[in-house]
Amino acid sequence: MAKVLGMGNALIDIVALISTDDLLTQLNILKGSMQLVEKHVSTGLTLQIRDSIQKTASGGSAANTIYGLAHLGVETAFLGKIGKDEWGEFFLQDLENSRIKPLLIKSQNESGRAIALISPDCERTFATFLGAAVELSAEDILPEHFEGYDVFHVEGYLVQNHELLKKSLKLAKENNLIVSLDLSSYNIVTENLDFLHEIISKYVDIVFANEDEARAFTGKEPEEALDAISELCDIAIVKIGKNGSLIKRGNEKFTVGIIPANSIDTTGAGDLYASGFLYGMIKNKTLDKCGLLGSLLSGKIIEELGAKYHPDKWDELRKLVEAI
Repeated sequence: MAKVLGMGNALIDIVALISTDDLLTQLNILKGSMQLVEKHVSTGLTLQIRDSIQKTASGGSAANTIYGLAHLGVETAFLGKIGKDEWGEFFLQDLENSRIKPLLIKSQNESGRAIALISPDCERTFATFLGAAVELSAEDILPEHFEGYDVFHVEGYLVQNHELLKKSLKLAKENNLIVSLDLSSYNIVTENLDFLHEIISKYVDIVFANEDEARAFTGKEPEEALDAISELCDIAIVKIGKNGSLIKRGNEKFTVGIIPANSIDTTGAGDLYASGFLYGMIKNKTLDKCGLLGSLLSGKIIEELGAKYHPDKWDELRKLVEAI
């Protein structure tokens, strides 16, 4: 079976339910976005939500996707940067407990944390202190990191470091890996539009985008955005929320529905969609079935708080996956 290497911001996810959106207004954070915050803001916010219902786990977009693949039996590794602190040790142990090979570089600075604030309508807004994660640099990336892997999945949050991303994608292609990119956040897409067009057309085989990211990237609505993205890469996927997802490769085009779900938190939905889709590709499924696998995993994760399934659910999930 193909092996998958993921690279992204190594973060601890702290997920909290908030009763109103007043806190977002107070913090001047746009609902549904990912905003970078300073350490003191992250620390203060942690205190503000201490009485809220919370869940803590290793996270970051690409790490969540790799987590899903690992629990489906795929051999995986994750490349990122952590601090030499208790948060970093927590991240490392969480990877190892999920049978993910850790390719972690250590910093003297604190590990990063992503605080996900879940509004009553289930929309999630991230206040992210990148900490050591943002120190991952082009100099840290070595050719041997890519040896023995077949797929390279990278999160769009790294797009802000142009040198890092370009070197990583170039090494991946030199080692004949299939490159998968999740656009991750519409505000980051907007800020790095020209660079994204360049790297996708040169290096990327698979692009995952939600409708906001697709609109930011192309200026078009989902159907037309799908067509535009597919002209730059092999496979384009546009996720359209409750309406499912659109998938296109060449002249093949599919609309895939969702599975019924009792949503409490959309954190990780896109990341686990990528897990299901990539798993389907690894198993040589048709594109529509890859999309169904994505819908299955994303539909199940929104019934959980945070981007990790309860361990007891994996046996049932694997049976559902194998039935598709």
